[in-house]
Amino acid sequence: MGQNEVSQRAMAVAATAACLVCWGLFTVIGFGSAERLLRATEPDYFVEKEMRHGFIVRLIHFFWQNGKSGYEHVWPELVFGWRVVVGSIIGFFGAALGSVGGVGGGGIFVPMLTLIIGFDPKSSTAISKCMIMGAAGSTVYYNLRLRHPTLDMPVIDYDLALLFQPMLMLGISIGVAFNVIFADWMVTVLLIILFLGTSTKALMKGIETWKKETIMKKEALEQFEAQSKPGDGSGEEYKPLPTGPAALADEEVRPLYNIYWKELALLVFVWIAILVVQIMKTYAVTCSIKYWILNSLQVPIAVSVTLYEAICLYKGTRVIASKGKEITNWKAHMLFLYCCCGIVAGIVGGLLGLGGGFILGPLFLELGIPPQVASATSTFAMAFSSSMSVVQYYLLKRFPVPYASFFVLVATIAAFTGQHVVRKVIALLGRASIIIFVLALTIFVSAISLGGVGIANMIEKLENQEYMGFENLCHQT
Repeated sequence: MGQNEVSQRAMAVAATAACLVCWGLFTVIGFGSAERLLRATEPDYFVEKEMRHGFIVRLIHFFWQNGKSGYEHVWPELVFGWRVVVGSIIGFFGAALGSVGGVGGGGIFVPMLTLIIGFDPKSSTAISKCMIMGAAGSTVYYNLRLRHPTLDMPVIDYDLALLFQPMLMLGISIGVAFNVIFADWMVTVLLIILFLGTSTKALMKGIETWKKETIMKKEALEQFEAQSKPGDGSGEEYKPLPTGPAALADEEVRPLYNIYWKELALLVFVWIAILVVQIMKTYAVTCSIKYWILNSLQVPIAVSVTLYEAICLYKGTRVIASKGKEITNWKAHMLFLYCCCGIVAGIVGGLLGLGGGFILGPLFLELGIPPQVASATSTFAMAFSSSMSVVQYYLLKRFPVPYASFFVLVATIAAFTGQHVVRKVIALLGRASIIIFVLALTIFVSAISLGGVGIANMIEKLENQEYMGFENLCHQT
């Protein structure tokens, strides 16, 4: 795949995602302003213009009613029964698949928590983030022992993480706020559109990689047969491409050997700095000047680290080494769009209670990153972002700690088990494309399950004539 084609695909993905986010922002701002206009206008004006603006007024009234809220949390008690058993089994397989694909598994966790355990959708979102944190932490520990499938470097690409992780965490903060503001049906529509698109893209990439692997396996067999013939020493050693099957099984080393301390220190700095800001926000009145100033401090923290990495990539002083010998000429507009993708991934993760890997995973594959590295790096970034989301949801009192602790334990064990099993399968079959197919399957199942739950909730609220507009962030406790 040529560099121009990769750039065009990435730009298309980034542009589409950016349009969706901008639509959400302008919708919130527009309806908020309209609501204030309605309150400030004299009643006689509405009587006079009722026929002309009746539809617009009813539309605004549907989306925004001052002081109205359709949210009421439902937290069932932690009792060991069939619900907990079935939920644990589904959560186990969801965490195992999500950790392999590098997407976290939130698309399976949220329906399980809603339909089986009995939580309300927004509490399910918060507990889902806790489970993603546990699964991501377990997966990162497992991956720290592995090397790149074809190169002498860790399977986690720290430069790639430096470019995306700060933007991911900035987007998480925005997404958590949107989770409070947006109605459930709005989240459902966004989710279905986004997930069907990314799952289709991942499936096409998986088929393409499978075909490449098939060709390389045939070439390797032909070279082996040629080398085995007596008197024929012209055969060259077969070296698999980065997206092809590994020549050797994943080499395991000590975790400390696979850590790049400088890059890790920068990532931890971003995490701690944003965490401090989140804690300080709890001492400020919501929507006060101090509150918004503290919120805005997250922007320079995240942008400074990503900008440093972007400038180094632009000048060529740093490279995305996991791509192998393929040289990438980083353009300023490309780097900007990739950073926007990081923010969008964070917003989607915070809004839907999912891992940003649902966007980062397919994006990394489009950049030409090997599937093993794309999964490991995506999960590495999610370990930081998901833990930040958990802190934010905890400060907002969005989930019960006992239930969250139990499911974190389930997800942690499942993720470690899933990684171990799939690595064995890849070593046996010699096909890394299995990871891409798992990614596509997880995203597609998430789209169906979450979309189905969202549509069912939407129909129920319509039948009960419940409020289905925006919530007021400033009235949330």
